[in-house]
Amino acid sequence: MGHRLSKIYTRTGDQGTTGLGDGRRVAKTAPRIRAIGDVDELNSLLGVLVAQEPADEVARLLVAIQHDLFDLGGEMSIPGTQLLAPEATDRLEAAIDRHNETLPPLKEFILPGGSRAAAFCHLARAVCRRAERSMVEVADAEAVSEAALRYVNRLSDLLFVLARVLARQDGGAEVLWDRSRL
Repeated sequence: MGHRLSKIYTRTGDQGTTGLGDGRRVAKTAPRIRAIGDVDELNSLLGVLVAQEPADEVARLLVAIQHDLFDLGGEMSIPGTQLLAPEATDRLEAAIDRHNETLPPLKEFILPGGSRAAAFCHLARAVCRRAERSMVEVADAEAVSEAALRYVNRLSDLLFVLARVLARQDGGAEVLWDRSRL
């Protein structure tokens, strides 16, 4: 395979536009570009989470999700294409079920935190929800695959479950909302 990025700067975006994968130029403030940026931010944040050295199974899962998000970013940058496999959501659901069965039932709301890795996972969940909102905004005006929308919706659920798992890693605990403090 040849070099994909032989030149890092092109100067083509200096006037506030950027290129889509289909060759069209759009404003950097366009909803599709915001959605691509939110997916990219989420992917970067998952990299920060992997750098926290969670258990091997969780790290492998997060890296697989990073690959899915790269596909999703490509899909968003080439309108009308579907690069994210529909079964990717099935993998997320299986991971949710597998990890959730090890957790105690929720009796109270959870505050983001519990451990460094859990806090990053909660932050990733919040960024995922923003990415989903951005993608829905794009879908209101133009085509976005249903598989992509299902994926980001389910991913925020998985990140919530993983934050709970990570808070317990190494004997830690979740931070529960204390309603009695009012």
